[in-house]
Amino acid sequence: MYTVRLWTVRHAGAMGAIYAAFERALTACDPLLRWIGYDRLETPAVLVERGVKGFLFDCQMCGQCALSATGASCPMNCPKQLRNGPCGGVRPNGNCEVKPEMRCVWVEAYEGSQKIATGAEIHRVQKPLDHRKWGRSAWLGVLRQRREPPPTGPAAKTRAASPPAEAKSKTIDRAA
Repeated sequence: MYTVRLWTVRHAGAMGAIYAAFERALTACDPLLRWIGYDRLETPAVLVERGVKGFLFDCQMCGQCALSATGASCPMNCPKQLRNGPCGGVRPNGNCEVKPEMRCVWVEAYEGSQKIATGAEIHRVQKPLDHRKWGRSAWLGVLRQRREPPPTGPAAKTRAASPPAEAKSKTIDRAA
């Protein structure tokens, strides 16, 4: 699996193009998939996704795929499961501090990101894992996410209007 995973990162440009075409086809099928029902499709989708992504990317089925942002290198293959960049222990040769025989997933991710159209996405901060999604289809999750409207109402406006906690604490510190 490790050899195939390295191969997909080396060919991240082609993998990105294939995924973009697949995503367009999946999006076009969304009305049919909604008619069938996402809940009914979850099990077969997981089986197919686990087979395809497991073989190509050594996918861990976290349900929150970041492959298009990480140059076809799955961050969940990091022994520390870091989703937003490498730890401080990357060896000078680019290998992992925990598994010295393995290249750092994030070194691979950066190299792969340089080969794909969405390469700048590697700089986007990934959300923390929602462990309730483990073992679920990320493909169906993408479709569900597109359908759900962004949060609205007083709570959403309050969150958008209030400064982050760090800004609040800096304001308090300056006043003291």
